[in-house]
Amino acid sequence: MKSLNFEMLRPAWPELSALAGFAEVYVHADPASALVKLRLFGENLTKDIYKDLRLPKPDQASFVDLLNNEPFRAITPKVVLDKLHALRIHGNKAAHGEPATVQNALWLLREAFDLAKWLLVRFGKGDAASLPAFSPPIPEAGGDGQENFKRERRQVLEKLAAQEAQMDALLRELDEARRAAATAAKRADEMEALASAGAAVANLLEFDEATTRTRIIDSLIATAGWTTDVGREVEVKHQPTTSGIGYADYVLWDNNGKPLAVIEAKKASVDPEIGRHQAKLYADGLEKMFGQRPVIFYTNGYDIWMWDDFLGYPPRKVFGYYSKDSLQYLVTFQRASRQALNTLSPRSGIVDRLYQIEAIKRVSERFSDKHRKALIVQATGTGKTRVAIALADLLIRAGWVKRVLFLCDRRELRKQAKNAFNDFLSEPIRIVSARVNHTASERVASVSNAAVSPNR
Repeated sequence: MKSLNFEMLRPAWPELSALAGFAEVYVHADPASALVKLRLFGENLTKDIYKDLRLPKPDQASFVDLLNNEPFRAITPKVVLDKLHALRIHGNKAAHGEPATVQNALWLLREAFDLAKWLLVRFGKGDAASLPAFSPPIPEAGGDGQENFKRERRQVLEKLAAQEAQMDALLRELDEARRAAATAAKRADEMEALASAGAAVANLLEFDEATTRTRIIDSLIATAGWTTDVGREVEVKHQPTTSGIGYADYVLWDNNGKPLAVIEAKKASVDPEIGRHQAKLYADGLEKMFGQRPVIFYTNGYDIWMWDDFLGYPPRKVFGYYSKDSLQYLVTFQRASRQALNTLSPRSGIVDRLYQIEAIKRVSERFSDKHRKALIVQATGTGKTRVAIALADLLIRAGWVKRVLFLCDRRELRKQAKNAFNDFLSEPIRIVSARVNHTASERVASVSNAAVSPNR
């Protein structure tokens, strides 16, 4: 697969050139596939660096494990890490079915091009001054009408199918070669030299960490559905500055003009606690200005922490920003309507055994103490489904939850659970089927991690 912008990599890194070439072809016809290919580009680029530098890595490491591994973080400039994380995050979202846009795919293609330049100069001894400029792929001229567009898109994808198979075989061979490569511990002075060399190339190419971080945040906010009502560099009063004024990086506004969330962005090298303190000061000021306390987010671009201090919860790491609907539910519904769980009792028509009532009481106490997870272990025949129904009913009546997810690993259990929920709850039930090929231990972990969460 010949590429428009990445042929400079082909002599030393043919798989990267081919993956980028696929992304270029897909970017207009199928942007989601382009993002998946760009994620593969970033992952294989990372693996190539591990192999070339003989860096130690965790066993069976995922892409994020490789990026967060301390030896790799130590020798890679923050701006390069940001770009790699951007490819990872959006590639994962596309692989899991989230909508993708041509605009986002083009932006990430350009980020991949920056990574290619850095790789070529840093490890391929390329000349930075002679590198070409990025050329955005142009969509192929097509006929008029939706049917013609669909037909041409299908023809493009079919043409690439055979080449995809060849690409997969090449990647498998490369992984075998990488696994066979020996690793060695690096001395402190060696790590420092590697870090300096990587940073020098990033500076030579004039990479801007702040710009990359901003693009990542903007794209993730848009992914959460925020196309309007997003304020940037918002003036906030009541700040501990000489003028009493500060500027919040982002404020997400409700339809009534009140703040739903404030977002503070800091460099990856800055302690997250600094971002949390700054975001809290902005939340304090916005609350005084508008009479409504926003939810707090603080981030280094790709790692996001959410803090709802109004309800007394500690900060926690999340995978993305909340949509407007979710923030409205949290700020305007949960804060106003939540009742103390100890003021309500489980319905006796659902559970009537003492140990069942005691289990629900213990979960209620744990949630009241600001914990977000609880696990109940019951033997077969002791009414696990009844306990789950009674707990869901209690949390709904108390205003702690609006929707509850009940997971089953077999169709028969799903059918039984649906009938049981219908017997005791009036809320509508929606069944979602998924074909999952996990091991038994992975299924247990999935169910354990999906326990009822009081903020969802």
